[in-house]
Amino acid sequence: MKVETLERQAALSGAIAAAESQAEVLAALERAAHAFGFTYVTLMVKFNEDDEYMARLIIQSTLPADFVREFDRNRFLAKCPVLPTLFDTMLPQAWTLENLEREGVVPAQITQLLRRFSLFTTVVMPLHSLDGERFLLRFDGKRPPLRQSEVNEFAMISLHAFDVFEKIRRTHRIAIPSPLSMRELEVVRWTAQGKTSVEIGRILSLSDHTVNAHMTNAIKKLDCVNRTQLVAKAIRLGLIA
Repeated sequence: MKVETLERQAALSGAIAAAESQAEVLAALERAAHAFGFTYVTLMVKFNEDDEYMARLIIQSTLPADFVREFDRNRFLAKCPVLPTLFDTMLPQAWTLENLEREGVVPAQITQLLRRFSLFTTVVMPLHSLDGERFLLRFDGKRPPLRQSEVNEFAMISLHAFDVFEKIRRTHRIAIPSPLSMRELEVVRWTAQGKTSVEIGRILSLSDHTVNAHMTNAIKKLDCVNRTQLVAKAIRLGLIA
């Protein structure tokens, strides 16, 4: 391994280890992105089949807001065949816009948007939290295709950064009280177990109307659009196991 690679790893690992907040982890990852010749870094949670907007899945990102807005305005999340496959492996994956266009695996409207914002090369790392939730860390920008040694280095840095991020996140969960009431949490927990409103009502001795009211309140409090997203976000926030 070249001396400059070792020095880069040491510097980035030191910055990540010293992070004391999620924002500082993002800043360290942004520094890593620039060290690899990328422009943007994004940490996002895995989406469900009924998710339509990338913005709701992003935890931290330096992507241009205009790119995210246009991506969502055109409902590209459901039209991109590459994204669902990224969680089928534990290994980092990389591609170039040129390859996507040549192979024709992504709709032309999406590749045109990527080109307009100079997202010519991408590398992603699937990540898993201790509670089983899945995330994706990605670097985007305008640089030549990555060498295998760079992909390997990216994987090590990503795992280190996510480990620090998770420790901060778990500490944050303990420090902040739940925004949901005890009854709302009960309803969300049983919903996560696949129970219907009628079944939850029988378990909690409530009417299904009352159960639905608690569900609606929880959805509003966590800024979600449906029950599926509510359960996913409640798990991500550590409100339910």
